[in-house]
Amino acid sequence: MSDANVRIPEEAKDRLAAIAAAEGLSLRAYLARLAETLLTPEERAERAEKALAALKEWNGYAPTAAEEQDLDSELDRRLAQVTGR
Repeated sequence: MSDANVRIPEEAKDRLAAIAAAEGLSLRAYLARLAETLLTPEERAERAEKALAALKEWNGYAPTAAEEQDLDSELDRRLAQVTGR
């Protein structure tokens, strides 16, 4: 396994190190675990496509592009309301 150097602000490194320590991990182990759990944009798109196909097969749910956009906008609005953004 090769190592990589990543330059981030000191405050971000300190925060990540504190989170890792609270979980009993080194910063290196924490970042490796984090990288394994996050999805790439391609993986997210693939999962979304599979979920939509499963919903269509299960109950016929097949929103149009406009309906999907409306739902995305509503989700964004609700998330902004909850997070205060």
